[in-house]
Amino acid sequence: MQLLRDLNERQSQLFVLVAGVIVRHRPLEFQPLLDDDVSAAAAALAATFETAARGVIYEHRPESPVAGRLAGDINTVLSEAGKNGGTAFERDAAVVLRRIEAAVAEVTKRTERDPGNRRPFLELLGRTLAKDGPALEQRAGESPGLIVPWWASIL
Repeated sequence: MQLLRDLNERQSQLFVLVAGVIVRHRPLEFQPLLDDDVSAAAAALAATFETAARGVIYEHRPESPVAGRLAGDINTVLSEAGKNGGTAFERDAAVVLRRIEAAVAEVTKRTERDPGNRRPFLELLGRTLAKDGPALEQRAGESPGLIVPWWASIL
């Protein structure tokens, strides 16, 4: 969770928005969403936003179809949130997505003692956001209100 401490206000809001999309994502039957899919989706979208911030339009795609669907859901929400945001928004989105990718790796590393669990980050995110579920949905639709980062309550 220390990875999230130095995000600016917009990045914090984007993190909460993306985390909400991840928690609410419903994969197809028999294709569960795993931490690896979250990491791959975040990495592909971060690369896409980093490339766009440099003026090159190229869509990076994750290899997994499950990660691809999650990336599509996240991209839809971020595209709506970033209308007229320009390169500053693209850079902020890339930072947030790289943080999510790093957070997945950190949580996975800390929970190596249970090798059968391939969803420790998703479980942590679900538990954390479950406390604020309806409030999160209400805040995500609002703009320019102040969003208190969800991780602030656990630090």
